[in-house]
Amino acid sequence: MNIQEYLERISYSKPHKDADLETLTAIFQHHIQTIPFENLSMHCGEAIELDLQSTYNKIVRKKRGGWCLESNYLLFWALQELGYDICILGGNSYEPAERTYTADINHILLKVVIKGDSYIADAGFGGAYQMWQPLMLISGKDQPQVPGIFRFMEDDGTWYFEKVKRKHYIPEQSDTHFHSTPELENIRKIYRFTLEPRHIDDFQELNAYLQVSPDNILQKKSICSLQTSTGLLALVGWTLSEMRYNYTEDTDLVNITTLTDEEVEKTLKEKFNIVLENKLVP
Repeated sequence: MNIQEYLERISYSKPHKDADLETLTAIFQHHIQTIPFENLSMHCGEAIELDLQSTYNKIVRKKRGGWCLESNYLLFWALQELGYDICILGGNSYEPAERTYTADINHILLKVVIKGDSYIADAGFGGAYQMWQPLMLISGKDQPQVPGIFRFMEDDGTWYFEKVKRKHYIPEQSDTHFHSTPELENIRKIYRFTLEPRHIDDFQELNAYLQVSPDNILQKKSICSLQTSTGLLALVGWTLSEMRYNYTEDTDLVNITTLTDEEVEKTLKEKFNIVLENKLVP
């Protein structure tokens, strides 16, 4: 494994000698725009091994993506190699249907300290709740980015990560014009976490569980999402969504297409740069 090969994988060719915020932001953006958030291995009959060599071979050499455990673990290794003061944290994602956070940790995120300031770098959430830049770890401050306004709220040592919602304009549903969620509040809770440092071994049980538990969303749906220069591409099952952030003020444009089996494979190659070794069952 070498850092140069990783940087080539994410198409990053600028200097990286300084472990500063500017370099971190640039590497982070290249990472999320080239490495998809995807769980396709689970729907191809492939086991997901949570060790650095396996993750590196899959994402860097085979040009695949990965879910949070893989993508953030690879980013952790890369940033550590580049000299960053970094540690792994564990998060509990919010379940909108249950209106509560998961009881057990089910997400991995990274904390980077630069010149005494702490930042959260999370390249593994995917979809419309993926941050585009590392966020300063500060409570109650709105941090606007292209995908929307993110913020952290801290309460007695527990940190809550959330995003201000925006409307979605879906042309196919233009009779209704704007698709808005039935929830009254305009805040989407994403996950909560503490600052207790974790080790990748703390997530081995979770990695195994997610691959066999029939109840979790990753088992129920094949997912592949990638951040683009203007928004988001997401393939869930046979449904391809192309989102353009802030198409008009406070509104994202969403185009939705239903694909055939043949088109799924073609779309993965053309839009996500993914070629699978085994047959995908969406």
